[in-house]
Amino acid sequence: MLLFSVLAAAIAPGIALLTYFYLKDKYDSEPLHMVIKVFLMGFLVVLPVMIFQRGLTIWLGDHTLLTSFGISAGVEEFLKWFVLYHIIYNHTEFDEPYDGIVYATAVSLGFATVENLLYAWAGYSSIGTLIIRSLLPVSGHAMFGVIMGYYMGLSKFSNGPKSKVFLALSLLFPWFWHGLYDVILNTLTQEWIWFIALLMLLLWFLGMGQVARANSRSPFRLMKPEEEVNL
Repeated sequence: MLLFSVLAAAIAPGIALLTYFYLKDKYDSEPLHMVIKVFLMGFLVVLPVMIFQRGLTIWLGDHTLLTSFGISAGVEEFLKWFVLYHIIYNHTEFDEPYDGIVYATAVSLGFATVENLLYAWAGYSSIGTLIIRSLLPVSGHAMFGVIMGYYMGLSKFSNGPKSKVFLALSLLFPWFWHGLYDVILNTLTQEWIWFIALLMLLLWFLGMGQVARANSRSPFRLMKPEEEVNL
């Protein structure tokens, strides 16, 4: 029973947050099987992330800024971005800006869910610890996904040089915020929780603004009600 409770606490936050952002799509919800597929791709990202991070740590050593921005945030955000760009960016189901947020949060939360499961399986996490992780790292991955998906959506539906700029920002911004998050964890030992809490509040404020703006750019919002029924 205890093992079941711990596993449930590890899995539930990612699924709950993904459901939340999936339901925030106001005009043209994505096929559920596609969202689940991308969520499961987040599971698969974990293995190459672990391999690259281990190799880079052996090669470059353990230095706070390098570890935070390069080995941790850099590897994780690049591989999530790589999956989205090569599998989702040109997919026919990516047909409105908000779709970028749905798929980016799916792959991010899939990754975060496996991280939680690994902590639980290794015996490092009690239920209380997993609840804290749901409020911080899992929520953090969700916000990095929102930011990545927002700019990927802008890139998808922009033309010319702006499209390339937004595509670059879809990697750079989540990388920066993730790196800052890790720097706080790696440098502060006593009062880190207050700085992380402030950072998470800021990220949620920015993220929810991006959710609203992405929805406002949907081409489906201009359809007449009778047209929406026929979708």
